Amino acid sequence: MSVQIAVIDDWQNVASGVVDWSVLDTVGQVHFLHDYPAETQVMIERLHRFEVICVMRERSSFDKALLQGLPNLKLLVTGGMRNAAIDIPTTQALGIQVCGTDSYKHAAPELTWALIMASTRNLLGEANALRDGAWQVGLGGDLHGKTLGILGLGSIGQKVAQFAQVFGMRVIAWSENLTPERAAVCGVTWVTQRELFEQADILTVHLVLSERTRGLVNAEALGWMKPTARLVNTARGPIVDEQALAEALAAGRLAGAALDVYSEEPLPIEHPFRRLPNVLATPHVGYVSEQNYRQFYQQMIEDVQAWAGGAPIRVLG
Repeated sequence: MSVQIAVIDDWQNVASGVVDWSVLDTVGQVHFLHDYPAETQVMIERLHRFEVICVMRERSSFDKALLQGLPNLKLLVTGGMRNAAIDIPTTQALGIQVCGTDSYKHAAPELTWALIMASTRNLLGEANALRDGAWQVGLGGDLHGKTLGILGLGSIGQKVAQFAQVFGMRVIAWSENLTPERAAVCGVTWVTQRELFEQADILTVHLVLSERTRGLVNAEALGWMKPTARLVNTARGPIVDEQALAEALAAGRLAGAALDVYSEEPLPIEHPFRRLPNVLATPHVGYVSEQNYRQFYQQMIEDVQAWAGGAPIRVLG
């Protein structure tokens, strides 16, 4: 058995060294591809010979047109157990198996808190000023006694809430399905949607992207926020109306934003989030950690082995 296996979406060129892929030698040949534009026809040309493709999260879109152009594809393996960029109904119709992996549950909450701290204390500005020869160019903000608003109190939101409590913050939360009782179990106060935006000194987004949540943080919601407040988003870009946020930041109606996710990724060169001085922007690194990558790729290997043995695991869809 010599299955042709492609590992794509490796933007940092680290996949081959994170884990030992040689264990798949008994299954087939592993190829690490780094040059793959998003155009469907070019993707088809690059990937058409592979029976197994391993993708990292939602970096590449496997829509109906691409999937139909890959007649040899038998198994698609993704990092994580949810991937909105894969057209699951089409994979099912074409008989393509889709499998996922577990995730390291601390990577995103840790990055969220790093952004909260860095934005509040203006660490990027201070560090850059020091490199340029300056010294203490502004006043940092404070967290103790302030209010953290959490939009979506799931597993990540709950961990962020725990960090906030250690820092002596008041923690409030809202989402469409959150109840006061469930919030109280986490030591968090349930509030209404409008109260969340109005009361938060820092509002952090931890919702799953869906048709209900797309554009939820819109111009009206941003208008409810204090001009001294900051918005943090490490969930999904389209939950926030980027144009409305950019306008609010440019006009000084918000103190700042710390963002790791965007509606279009990579973020376009001309995007205002690359230039606004009150934006701390990182390139979707919430899940890009050694521990998480090791877990993703090790379990991708396990998925391929299980599929080759006729007993697929961690099946999606």
